[in-house]
Amino acid sequence: MIVTGNIDKAGPFVLGFFALLALGFNGYEKMKGLIFTTMIFAGVAAALYYPTYFTNFGDFKYTVLIIPLIQVIMFGMGTTMSIKDFAAVFQSPKGVLIGVSAQLIVMPIVGYCLAQISNFPPEIAAGIVLIGCSPSGVASNVMAFLANANVALSITITSLATLLAPFLTPLMMKLFAGEFIEIDVLAMMWSIVKMIIIPIGAGLLFNRIFGNRVKWLEKAMPLISMLAIGLIITIITAAGRDSLLEIGGILMVLVLVHNFFGYLLGYWYARLFRMTEEDSRTIAIEVGMQNAGLASGIANSLGKIATMGLAPAVFGPLMNITGSILASYWHGKPTEIESKVLETN
Repeated sequence: MIVTGNIDKAGPFVLGFFALLALGFNGYEKMKGLIFTTMIFAGVAAALYYPTYFTNFGDFKYTVLIIPLIQVIMFGMGTTMSIKDFAAVFQSPKGVLIGVSAQLIVMPIVGYCLAQISNFPPEIAAGIVLIGCSPSGVASNVMAFLANANVALSITITSLATLLAPFLTPLMMKLFAGEFIEIDVLAMMWSIVKMIIIPIGAGLLFNRIFGNRVKWLEKAMPLISMLAIGLIITIITAAGRDSLLEIGGILMVLVLVHNFFGYLLGYWYARLFRMTEEDSRTIAIEVGMQNAGLASGIANSLGKIATMGLAPAVFGPLMNITGSILASYWHGKPTEIESKVLETN
């Protein structure tokens, strides 16, 4: 149907394709990591073919759900953390400092350069900068584990970058995206505090009070977070459907370039400071994989979800695919520590 020019009528078959693909991936241990991404693509396809089901119900607009869903994800992140986790900042400050500084330097500058050459409308171009100014997300921690990288360092960088986001993201947006749209730094700071600091603080407090008595929540939150992310991306896609159909191909290419340079420059930035292979992999993943959900929430808080929110909506599923590929590649290549163990044996 696509070949014969009837792509507009192929919706049920496209959805069926992604559903069967996810089912197929479930049969192979190495491919199970792609099931979530495949289902996101199914959600995106559903939003493109049947947008009315994902925009509103009567007078209720589904975009209202985006910020509460972000808060649920951040609360889940908080429940997995404790004050002890931040001791790693003092135990290995070099790795944390290099990782966070790489995020603050590489992705915003690359995002700004791509926005400048995109010729997109200002609000859509600002979305590219926004994804570069956002911190890394929990997906990077999973990929670090799969890549035989330093998971403890990954979690510490993610946590610290996330807590710094309410203060640094608005300032970087003012610096790099101020020429595209008007940025109210204080309003954006408060918006991010509501989405990050308060829910994470509540999660930390919850973990402190209840601890091991709610182990079921620890197991349930990753699934809830994944469903929330999928729903956010689907809602954004439906809201910005017309713009996405017009510029989707070009935006996808720019997002992939942004993502690729994040991995590449993040890795060599770490190597420049003589970080180990294991830590360099960690920093590459932390830089390349951004918190697309948070970026979407910021766009929504500014009332620009259908324009500024497009780049994060595209970046989210694509980074999971590239991250999975990179993690699989590195998983088969021993780190320096593993090589020494093999040589000893």
